[in-house]
Amino acid sequence: MDPKNNKLAIYLPLAFSIALGLGILIGTGLNSNHNSSKNFFSLQPNSFNKINELINFIEQEYVDDIKKEQLVDKAINSILSDLDPHSYYIAEEELAAANEPLEGNFEGIGIEFNMQKDTLIVISTIEGGPSEAAGIIAGDRLIRVNGETIAGKKIDSEGIVKKLKGAKDTKVEVTVLRKNKKQNYTLVRGKIPIKSIDVGYMVTSNTGYIKLSRFAKNTHQEFVETASVLKSKGMTSLILDLRGNGGGYLDAAISLADEFLEPKKLIVYTEGKARPKSSHYSTNAGSFENLNLSILVDEGSASASEILAGAIQDHDKGLIIGRRTFGKGLVQEQVIWPDNSAIRLTIARYYTPSGRCIQKPYKTEGEDYFNETYQRYEKGELMEKDSIHFSDSLKFYTERGRIVYGGGGIMPDIFVPVDTTENNFFILELNQLGLINQFAFDYVDNHRDVLKKFKNFESFNTTFQITESIFNDFINYSKKNGLTSEFIDLNKSSRTLKTRLKAHIAKQLWKNEGFYKVIQSLDKTFQKALNTKTKI
Repeated sequence: MDPKNNKLAIYLPLAFSIALGLGILIGTGLNSNHNSSKNFFSLQPNSFNKINELINFIEQEYVDDIKKEQLVDKAINSILSDLDPHSYYIAEEELAAANEPLEGNFEGIGIEFNMQKDTLIVISTIEGGPSEAAGIIAGDRLIRVNGETIAGKKIDSEGIVKKLKGAKDTKVEVTVLRKNKKQNYTLVRGKIPIKSIDVGYMVTSNTGYIKLSRFAKNTHQEFVETASVLKSKGMTSLILDLRGNGGGYLDAAISLADEFLEPKKLIVYTEGKARPKSSHYSTNAGSFENLNLSILVDEGSASASEILAGAIQDHDKGLIIGRRTFGKGLVQEQVIWPDNSAIRLTIARYYTPSGRCIQKPYKTEGEDYFNETYQRYEKGELMEKDSIHFSDSLKFYTERGRIVYGGGGIMPDIFVPVDTTENNFFILELNQLGLINQFAFDYVDNHRDVLKKFKNFESFNTTFQITESIFNDFINYSKKNGLTSEFIDLNKSSRTLKTRLKAHIAKQLWKNEGFYKVIQSLDKTFQKALNTKTKI
């Protein structure tokens, strides 16, 4: 096999799988009562417990010192990992971080940052946060926190976050370097929102686009606010992007589906051994029932994303476009223990209105569950819809009689294969190393005065181009910063690279909206939704 093609075969499925991890872990698909967690009550103290006896015996008699708490954590993790891929233990120190994306906020100073050469550089401040209010701006170098120098030291991003985050209304002293001048700020930490919607804007005079990254406590409110603004601008069609959305709260998915469905339509039902069948129906509250709806999905769309897509598909209320979703249909319930650690235990399964079980098959002892994208790639599923074979026993019918299939995940109505024509091994390696984003940041950081002439995105998008000089600088930068692959056939790949470079530069200046408006010229799934006129 050609070594270059061999590298592509390695990098391509890996790139598709990496995006799944964090999203799926965050999108745990918690049960609908997300505002409460059960307290844990132990068994009767006089009952014999082998695990307790074993741990106590090891603690007392083992040849070396052993911390009992660590043994308990390992025992719990081992038990849960034998159940299913989504039941797991959360240590006390990890619980707050695990809940933050679902609760929709965290407590800190409100900045997005990159670590460049051992220095924290502010990419942007979060709207309404303490840093924005204090006057910190993009490009500032954060060099001291509470009197401790952090610049020039080998402190990873996690260590920096621990220093900057803290309880609401507590103070943190920071020193910023801006154009070789030091400035001191006293910041009062506050609640910083974690937005569910990455971006929402009008693509054409009547088509809106909303990118939804998670289903959290505030997702429904965010969606209604964003969609209402777009509707007031003339939106009659909506492209709702759920690609890479690992899910989250069941309530959020139900509320969102309710916006598109007529009253008394089944949205989803759950059922488990100890949990009787529980069905959830739409109400009279829907404000967007008449929209022409397209939902974009891929192998990273899971849990609550699949509930929404399944409900829309089964009721023939819109088109599902992209590739088969992840197949996460297990319902977890969070249980808080007295020491503020927690477990998330699977207590039921999700089913779409037609009766399809969303959950794909799994083996508790296997490690291939989260890497199933490799298998889809090897079978050709990411490239050809016809490579997917369904059993007649998994055949179901939508409200209007269209055939859909169960067996795990949601199969789209319109299949869009992975775009390999403009992807090759050096582009995949560039993405893995983050070199496109790093170069874009450095470019903006070194040309802020020049870029200020663009008063808005439209003027930037129509006049700014990645010149050959900028492109050559990027190639040389990549070679100097860890790229091992050679740039081959740049005539074919230069358009992709230049567009991505421009998109990342636009993101530095106009955040997500700038990025998506540029990058969508390469996005075949988005283009398919935009150009598909026939609606169900």
